[in-house]
Amino acid sequence: MNATEPRRRCWPRSVRARTALAAASTAAVILLGIGWWVHHEVYRQSTQIAEDQAKEQLWSLCDQLRQGVIPDSTNTVPYEVVATGRRGAVAYGGGMDDFDPGTHHVLPAPPKALQVERITTVRLPANPHYDPSDKFSVAGGTHQVVTADIWADELSGAKAAALGVAAEENLRVYVVVLPNTAQAIAKTTDLLLLRAGLVGLVLIAAVTYFAVRIALRPVEAIRVLTASVTASDPRERVTVPATGHEITALATTINSTLQRLDDAAAQQRRFVADAAHELRSPLTTLLASLEVALAYPERTDWPAAATTAARQTRRLQALAEDLLLLARLDTRTPTAGPETVDLTALASRLTEQYPITERPLTLTCDSTAPAHVHGNPGEYERLLRNLVDNAARHAAHRIQITVRNEDDWVVLTVHDDGPGVPAEDAERIFERFVRLDDARSRDHGGTGLGLAIARDLAHRHRGTLTLTSRTLGACFQLRLPRAPTRAEE
Repeated sequence: MNATEPRRRCWPRSVRARTALAAASTAAVILLGIGWWVHHEVYRQSTQIAEDQAKEQLWSLCDQLRQGVIPDSTNTVPYEVVATGRRGAVAYGGGMDDFDPGTHHVLPAPPKALQVERITTVRLPANPHYDPSDKFSVAGGTHQVVTADIWADELSGAKAAALGVAAEENLRVYVVVLPNTAQAIAKTTDLLLLRAGLVGLVLIAAVTYFAVRIALRPVEAIRVLTASVTASDPRERVTVPATGHEITALATTINSTLQRLDDAAAQQRRFVADAAHELRSPLTTLLASLEVALAYPERTDWPAAATTAARQTRRLQALAEDLLLLARLDTRTPTAGPETVDLTALASRLTEQYPITERPLTLTCDSTAPAHVHGNPGEYERLLRNLVDNAARHAAHRIQITVRNEDDWVVLTVHDDGPGVPAEDAERIFERFVRLDDARSRDHGGTGLGLAIARDLAHRHRGTLTLTSRTLGACFQLRLPRAPTRAEE
């Protein structure tokens, strides 16, 4: 068993489930970051509110002390008032009675350098009944306190006496900043965020799952219709949604692909039918000739029969070679080891060696300089020979080959002075097994594959082969990318 098989089983196969899981995971990361930020922001704001409340309580206590009034001990915020030279606290409340500061004050006495207001951190001692589990007890913990000092000259003798302190004593007021409220608010917020986040993740996953399910319905319909397409009946087409989204583009592309496959299958069927027809003609002639010769051996001109059989056999051989070459070109097999070929030299050699025996024709080659291209020399020779063969079958007196370098291209033309090709047939002549009405005679040879092979070879070498308009005859133009010379490299 593959080592990754258990992992694949854990991972959902459905696109809907995968998308929902991915959306939920992404949302979880985002919500986690938002929750962390909200937690710290709520705690910071709650702590700031607690500090503001402590400051308000501080200045309220200072106002009462300056008026000679001892503050009430029943206060919600822990506080303590101490004086220089006094062991016990002047006043205390808000939970500070757990320390019994009446015996001695808990917080430090005022220093010589008095201050108006400041925030500092102090550690409160643990009382005999200290319970660490009591979150509302300030005993034994380190807390922030807000302090303010009252100078002795701010109090009259009567006010100092009312407070129970000497006239020359300074006072310091301590108010403890309670973190309990901030912690409780932050914890409550965390619980709310956790619950809301879990519910939100479930909703996000569910909505994503069903949204993807609805979005994939056209895809499922396309899959069902595509599965019904067979080689015997490739005419089925998928329904293109009218929404204009990506599914529409997918359906359009699939229909285009099916249409191309249908066209290719139809072309293949026509090709097989035409090939069978082309093979049947020489075979019928050959078989009829041999059967007549065998039926009447004494009256048979055996040299003529052998000549006819050889001619038809050569025709069958040429047709078989053309069919094999087309099959190889249809496979789009890349050219192995492309070389640099001089089309000028190739055209000149073909002009000198081309056999013209049926009727007098003049074959010339016009070139001004070497024309180098990349490719297979044998395939280039086959391409050029097919063009010359086609021109030789239709030319009246003359065939001219020209080779020119034009910027980054090599342009080769084969021009004959024959009857020419009608403009409406300029592309049809490159189809396989196509012959025009004035060239259907089997006596002139040709299988209707020469131009088709030539164009396929041109495309194979990243070039083009077209029929250009001329007032006299037919002119085929071959354009190929020019190979740079060593000087240009």
